[in-house]
Amino acid sequence: MHLRDLTQFLSELSENNTRPWFIMNKPRYDILRAEFLDVVTELIRELGTFDKQVAGCDPKKAMFRIHRDVRFAKDKRPYKTHFSAGIAPLDKRRPSAAGGPTYYFHIEPNGNLLFGAGEYLPPAPRLKAIREHLVNDATGFTKMLKNKHLRSTYGDLQEEDKLQRPPKGVDQDHPLVEYLKLKSFFVWVEVPLLLNAPELLVPQLASGMKDAFALVTWLRGVPEKHEEPE
Repeated sequence: MHLRDLTQFLSELSENNTRPWFIMNKPRYDILRAEFLDVVTELIRELGTFDKQVAGCDPKKAMFRIHRDVRFAKDKRPYKTHFSAGIAPLDKRRPSAAGGPTYYFHIEPNGNLLFGAGEYLPPAPRLKAIREHLVNDATGFTKMLKNKHLRSTYGDLQEEDKLQRPPKGVDQDHPLVEYLKLKSFFVWVEVPLLLNAPELLVPQLASGMKDAFALVTWLRGVPEKHEEPE
């Protein structure tokens, strides 16, 4: 993929986030979108070597649209300023009550690459199920957190939107209470793109996502929960 062309396009889009500009530059976008599809296709193939559940994913369904949903947003800019993809079994990349982890990455206009895996802001029934599984499988959860590959690449779980107090029904003295406060069970890291070595993008992503496989595996062990929380 032509990473320099992509970051240049995204940078210009950031400064000209309007429909007329986008229409004028649609040929550039179409070329970059096709190249990004090739990246996602190759990445799915690489992920399938260690995670058979995503081996058959549709790369087109994994790619996020560049158009923003502005119906209820104060920010009415029509386009996202990054290219992104989410890879999950059965192409279910969006949070649902049934749940399940997703591999995610995006490329930003400033030349940064963000990638990771897990469940980002799952809906209430799924979040409750994850927390209950954490309590019931504290040993397995702690073992997952100590995985050397996970620790080396990501450190700890992300704490974005973390609760100030324990959720209802959780003992504040529980040894894993800080994790029970989380609203996402996700790891990610942001690194500079290797602009001069685009052929290394997919190997870098596949290696990094493989390092999150311990979290992905643990989350897949969470029992499905469809009822609404109390």
